[in-house]
Amino acid sequence: MDDLHVSPGPGAPRGLLIPAHELVEQFSHASGPGGQGVNTADSRVQLSLDLASTSALDETQRRRVMANLSSRLAGGLLIIAAAEHRSQWRNRAAARERLADLLRRAIQPEAPRRATKPTRGSRRRRLQAKKRRSDVKRQRRTPPAE
Repeated sequence: MDDLHVSPGPGAPRGLLIPAHELVEQFSHASGPGGQGVNTADSRVQLSLDLASTSALDETQRRRVMANLSSRLAGGLLIIAAAEHRSQWRNRAAARERLADLLRRAIQPEAPRRATKPTRGSRRRRLQAKKRRSDVKRQRRTPPAE
């Protein structure tokens, strides 16, 4: 198994290099297509990476990844499963690609929110809706007793 290269992007201008010894692959029987080899081939791949102790991330990146992927982590361990292909080799490649994509998106810094003003048209529509609503309520009132 080779090192995993994550292409450069926001948050990792030089990309990431995850050493092969930090990636743990486990193989198991995959449900679905397989034909005659369905009972003998362990084509499902589980790829796991311990984000809490990996040497590929600096502290800022680690904080971002841990915060952004917190719902997918089990004690700092990120697990990716791939079983969509019949071949173990293709599932391994799919899992590695999915892990790289997930990390690339998780280390991106959050874009700052830019405050915007409502458009002239949206203000006009809002006021027209309020006017219509007040007209409806005014028509429902009983006329004043004289």
